[in-house]
Amino acid sequence: MFWLWSGAVFNVEFLFYGTLIMTFGLTVTQAILEIEGIYFVVATVILLFSLHGSKLSGPAKIAVIIVAALIQMIVPLLGHPTISKILRYLAYVFIVFFAVLAAFTFNRLHLSTFHAKPVSFAVWTTALVLLISVGGLGWTENGNDYSRYLPRDTPPSRTFWAATLGGAIPSIILEILGVLAYTITTKSVGIAQIGVPESFPSWFVTPFLIFAIFQLLAINTIDMYSSGVTLQALGLPIKRWGAVILDAVVCAVVTGIILFHGNFYADFSGFLLYIVVWLAPWFGILITDHLLRRGHYDSASLQSAGGGLYWRNGGIHWPAVIAQVVGMAAALMWINAAFDVPSYTGPISNHFPGLHGGDFSWALGIVVGAGFYWALAGRQVRQEAAETAA
Repeated sequence: MFWLWSGAVFNVEFLFYGTLIMTFGLTVTQAILEIEGIYFVVATVILLFSLHGSKLSGPAKIAVIIVAALIQMIVPLLGHPTISKILRYLAYVFIVFFAVLAAFTFNRLHLSTFHAKPVSFAVWTTALVLLISVGGLGWTENGNDYSRYLPRDTPPSRTFWAATLGGAIPSIILEILGVLAYTITTKSVGIAQIGVPESFPSWFVTPFLIFAIFQLLAINTIDMYSSGVTLQALGLPIKRWGAVILDAVVCAVVTGIILFHGNFYADFSGFLLYIVVWLAPWFGILITDHLLRRGHYDSASLQSAGGGLYWRNGGIHWPAVIAQVVGMAAALMWINAAFDVPSYTGPISNHFPGLHGGDFSWALGIVVGAGFYWALAGRQVRQEAAETAA
């Protein structure tokens, strides 16, 4: 578990996240106190061609997208054992790459020469939301897709710490490295969309990016595999291989739209900010349900296609649905996506003195979603937990 998540997080994406929040105007101290997908692969390939004197035309970029999507399907189709082994070995190699990158960065690092006026607390909260989205909260909906493969007698504490530290250690290291690299130079390597500061020698760029392509494809397999499993769990009548193909097509289309017509920074930041609106109350409801049941669930009812303890109103648990909707509405009340696509600022965001433009959507969504679910379903859930234990 530790190496699966470490192998997923040790990649150029999390270095980019560190530099992304620095574009908000944060100081190094502010940034350190905070510390997607096929698009990064395609952008890296285009960058490699441009570094060696070849500018890809529109049709050539489309060809790269198609090839990347096709390659992306291979590992998810091979399954969990292959994913685990590949990510473990890639983690070893990529740790070495980033150690070298860190050495180049620290060799040129002079924090005394970097002067940035501290941004307001409100701007800091918005940058924080981005990291919360790409970090722990962004993985809550599919983390169990991999812990479920552990032996039944695995202690819960070991599962928790393996997944937590496996994801936290590399993400914190890489995001801080991205922050520090930004203080050396705001100039990016090649195309701006890849977001890697030019803080290392030119001879290191090509081998670094070539390996980054393989590592980015590897981390995307986690998303693709989990998405396929989720689509099946939702009741979509499709085989796992069919779900992987469907995901690949969707990813390729979205990548093409952003690459040719979008503003990557605005689109990506907006995606990270708005997805929290859904994730926050969902996470609050999930944790509240788990605490109310004290972890006791009826396995047969969970797997039943109809009937069972959790079937309720045709498979719908209305208290949870209502809590989700109310929690999302609450999150939208305190969000600041004024500079993203689509542009929107919640009414509470500009209400409190000193917090003009603040973003606490994640906190409000979790609290309101959890609170409404506890009020609407608490008694029923406790009763179900008692029946399960009995």
